[in-house]
Amino acid sequence: MPVPETNQQTAIPTPNLYETDFYAWTQEQASLLRQQQWSQLDLGNLIEEIESLGKQQRQELRNRLTVLIGHLLKWEYQPQRRSRSWLATIRLQRLDVSELLEENPSLKPYLEEALQKAYAKGVLLAVGETELPIRTFPAECPYNLAEILEDSFYPGEPSELVRQS
Repeated sequence: MPVPETNQQTAIPTPNLYETDFYAWTQEQASLLRQQQWSQLDLGNLIEEIESLGKQQRQELRNRLTVLIGHLLKWEYQPQRRSRSWLATIRLQRLDVSELLEENPSLKPYLEEALQKAYAKGVLLAVGETELPIRTFPAECPYNLAEILEDSFYPGEPSELVRQS
């Protein structure tokens, strides 16, 4: 991390642009990169932000899988409450996961780990939205990745909602 500049008269650290205006800092860093002014770059913060971007993609994948799994669980365990909204959520999350993996193919090896983390949260989502006790749901994910991502997979009893749309 770069040492903050100081005001020579008072020896008080001058806040750096990264801390005071993040957007302006990003624009400045992009400009410096374009101009190949390597020595002017805020390398410490730039490295941190690039690493953070990668972590955000993993988090996005887990979040999408969480919502998808939560809705698949609701679909299976509360068939009487199925709705077009649930169907739309399942379809949209599948599309979003697919697009995320297409844009970030290096996330594919992370899918199994993401599935395990997402399942635990998906159960909590289903419990919160169905009022079913947590013991209703299996301790381990009952669906494999292929099923979760398969457009035609809807667990439990067949539904007219899927056939109608």
